Amino acid sequence: MTTLHISTNKADLDVPLIHQFISEQSTWAIGMPLPVLERAIDNSLCFGAYLDGRQIGFARVVTDCATFANLVDVFVLPEFRGRGYSKQLMETVLAHPDLQGLRRFTLATGDAHGLYEKFGFTPPSRPTTLMERYFPNIYAN
Repeated sequence: MTTLHISTNKADLDVPLIHQFISEQSTWAIGMPLPVLERAIDNSLCFGAYLDGRQIGFARVVTDCATFANLVDVFVLPEFRGRGYSKQLMETVLAHPDLQGLRRFTLATGDAHGLYEKFGFTPPSRPTTLMERYFPNIYAN
């Protein structure tokens, strides 16, 4: 069995693959322009998941590395799902030294609640205190 390798080295990221998945297959960022993704990667802590040197997964964390983090753009390519790779990716993300001792670690998901609950994520304890500006179709044009 091939071992999954997870790295935060941005030079190893297959940006065209990430862009193709996020802009064409994701449920959260259809149509995202490549320059927007590149800027997001440049300004985030990124995790690439690799099998035999081929990228098969990705996760990005927006953080100040002190008090807050937001997990975004998490995916494993469809043909590699169901093998525990998303769990390994999450374990690596949560073990990262820059993400320890945070007061708040957030994420939004439409369909992976079960995965994230295994890692201690819950609905907001005080949802009435949270607000957002949300533009779900910002890349549609």
